[in-house]
Amino acid sequence: MSTNREKARAILELANQIEAIFDQSDWIELGYIVGENQLIEGHGRLLRSLGWGDDDYKGNVLEVLTKIVDAAPENLQDIKDFISKKNGSPEVSEFVSTGHVEVPKKIISFSPYVFQVPDKPQNQKLVSVMLPFSLNDTFETVKAACTELNLECKKADDIWVNSTFIQDIFELIFTSKIVIADFTNKNPNVFYEVGIAHTLGKTVIPISQSIDDVPSDLRHHRVLKYLPNTEGYSNLKDELIKRIKTILPDSTNWF
Repeated sequence: MSTNREKARAILELANQIEAIFDQSDWIELGYIVGENQLIEGHGRLLRSLGWGDDDYKGNVLEVLTKIVDAAPENLQDIKDFISKKNGSPEVSEFVSTGHVEVPKKIISFSPYVFQVPDKPQNQKLVSVMLPFSLNDTFETVKAACTELNLECKKADDIWVNSTFIQDIFELIFTSKIVIADFTNKNPNVFYEVGIAHTLGKTVIPISQSIDDVPSDLRHHRVLKYLPNTEGYSNLKDELIKRIKTILPDSTNWF
């Protein structure tokens, strides 16, 4: 009985992490790793609920994970290893990206023309926020969530280090552990900055007041939808805290 309980707790913990960081390509890659790609791609609701941000996504994650582990108990460790690799490792200096996806230099290298690559390490406590300047209440909500978790929170206009604004943005994203991006009003600057974050392998948490503002190419990522009112901001703060805790489980111990 205790073994079953331990397995259930392990699956639930993995489901929480997967809910926060997985996109469709991650599921497909995991399916091939554990030999269960037909189960994942053939599940009636898993990828669809992920793409649309439906409330039943968590239940679908639990269902699929349970079936994968039941099919072969060793799959549990394979799933853990895959998530660990996606979240990152201490040996980031060996890789181009400072984010959660390890990409060997022998496979990919980059030398951007527009930006200068900063000679700075990733700040494990830094959360950068990309959003239209008019959404000040949203930024204050994100900042409050980060403060509760003892994390730093910055947006682009909080810094002036370099001679060009875009270099400051690149440096902020480059040194951040997490990027929170608000797609509200389809701001083109936010889209551009999210592209930079994805290229650098950052964990991006998308938020928006409307799912219609999220580009179709990004709708496979789980989006936190919120309303621009007191209750909506309170709910957004709670959801961000839960999501960040999953990505950075030790953040509450940072002082």
